[in-house]
Amino acid sequence: MKKSYLILLLTVLIYGTANAIDVKKLEPAFWWAGMKNTELQILMYGDNIAKCDAKITSQTATIKELVRFDNPNYLLVYVDLSTAKPEKFDIVLQRGKEKKTIPYELKQRKEGSAERTGFNTSDVLYLIMPDRFANGDPSNDVIKGMIDNKVDRNDQYGRHGGDFKGIADNLDYIADLGVTAIWLNPTQENDMPHGSYHGYAITDYYKADPRFGTNDEFISLVDKTHAKGMKVVMDMIFNHCGSENFLFKDMPAKDWFNFPDKYIQTTYRTTTQYDPYTSAHDKKMALDGWFVEPMPDFNQRNPHVAKYLIQNSIWWIEHYGIDGIRQDTHPYADFDMMSEWCRQVTEEYPDFNIVGETWLNSNVAVSFWQKDSKLAYPRNSHLRTVMDFPLMGVMNSAFDEESDWDKGVARIHDYLGQDIVYADPSNLLTFLDNHDTSRFFKTDEEADDTKKYKQALTFLLTTRGIPQIYYGTEVLMTADKANGDGTLRENFLGGWAGDKQNAFTRAGRTDKQNAAYDFTQKMLQWRKGNNAIAKGSLKHYVPINGVYVYERKYNDRSVVVFLSGSDSEKTLDLENYREVLPKTQSKDIITEKTVDVSGTSLTIAPRDVIVLEF
Repeated sequence: MKKSYLILLLTVLIYGTANAIDVKKLEPAFWWAGMKNTELQILMYGDNIAKCDAKITSQTATIKELVRFDNPNYLLVYVDLSTAKPEKFDIVLQRGKEKKTIPYELKQRKEGSAERTGFNTSDVLYLIMPDRFANGDPSNDVIKGMIDNKVDRNDQYGRHGGDFKGIADNLDYIADLGVTAIWLNPTQENDMPHGSYHGYAITDYYKADPRFGTNDEFISLVDKTHAKGMKVVMDMIFNHCGSENFLFKDMPAKDWFNFPDKYIQTTYRTTTQYDPYTSAHDKKMALDGWFVEPMPDFNQRNPHVAKYLIQNSIWWIEHYGIDGIRQDTHPYADFDMMSEWCRQVTEEYPDFNIVGETWLNSNVAVSFWQKDSKLAYPRNSHLRTVMDFPLMGVMNSAFDEESDWDKGVARIHDYLGQDIVYADPSNLLTFLDNHDTSRFFKTDEEADDTKKYKQALTFLLTTRGIPQIYYGTEVLMTADKANGDGTLRENFLGGWAGDKQNAFTRAGRTDKQNAAYDFTQKMLQWRKGNNAIAKGSLKHYVPINGVYVYERKYNDRSVVVFLSGSDSEKTLDLENYREVLPKTQSKDIITEKTVDVSGTSLTIAPRDVIVLEF
């Protein structure tokens, strides 16, 4: 009798355990009432969860649709929030006699959430790769259970241990420098076996990488950055995810990814997005091919995929309070889906800004991707800011060359003269370098050229656009892409306990580094609140004798810049520039000396730069 009872009890326990409803993932874990978009997608993942029926106990929201796929481990619940109010309710799943109740919440939006100010032309972004900036909490260097579970600072492709606390601990340094926003390379979980330090193979879209810190620590970093008067721009990746992402390892459906059965690499020919002569085959191979093998390519044409990605970005904006997004590999994704994403984000947050990585070799190609581009008409990307990669190339050549008809600063003049291709030239992200390129100075020997640095930085901070500075530029960090991508992302000096040099402090910097830092700080602090630069018109002159002259003007305030691209002293005829010289004298903001412009000429030293403010 006892034996039979035990067998029966064991059978019931095993059967019950096997049939218990186990929800491994529920995304998003919460949402908000009062959003402009009133449709909520709740993705649930668990063994045979598609066999469940789903109900909600909400008093104000209703289930709109249940979506099941060939893979029984997924269930999508679409909820209608058109009359929803903030409340807590239950999602009730039932499969036969088994029932599971999951608490859910529609939160009250924070006051003013929709009115946040995104980054704009008044800002200067400071680009940080979190793993390489500073290690504030060594206890999270190794997280049990993660695949890449070691730290090796000697491995350029390995994890080095930088984290949220390292950034937070050095916010005073960043704020004192004078930048107004930090742009963080990806901070979401990248539980990948190789190269996970850079963050571009996301394995959990709703979780901060534990080796950087928790989601709560990310909120704390955002709040502390805001308290210092700076904004936060978050890197996002919609084109692809990491191959260890549960969405790829156990796909909801075959059409969730492009080329789901076999790795096929993109041709990287994203010109097929606008090439009037392109073939359907070439376009498919460029857009559907994977960026690299560990990064499977999302099929954004699938409306459920599109909803998942769009909703995820809004979750980070609303809950974490970020002020902007930089979208990786923007032209590799589906144009219409990315356009709809930008439109929906702007509808929820009218002043929020997104910058797309538009790594293309010509300004015509880049301009196609900007909001209201005539080249894309009648389609519209709704992407306000694009990255001016061609100008980066021009700047990296111009300040090395002796200027003549088509070299040196003449390259800059001629390039800016083509801004007619852009719908809005002021909303271009401008930069000397970033985490994917050689640094502005490739070698320490090159970094000895302080005149080149001063000219390049002055131009970057006074021309049209939204400037971005890569961490360490202010202390003349150098790197050459030829030595490997990991070297482009070297550790900031002093970010780790035991570093021989601490560039976060004046005493820890060399005289040369302090000179570069001081110049950078002076220019950045001067730029803050300067409407002539942030909002002003741009007028420039054809370079004469290798000297480029331009004016930024807003209302009654103006700035006039003289850039000499010559290795010899030059004397300028001021009558050529009289229309931008409203007074007889002005102070050069760099030297703080008074410059007399009442006469007929002005002498400028070799490779010098003069910035006059009226």
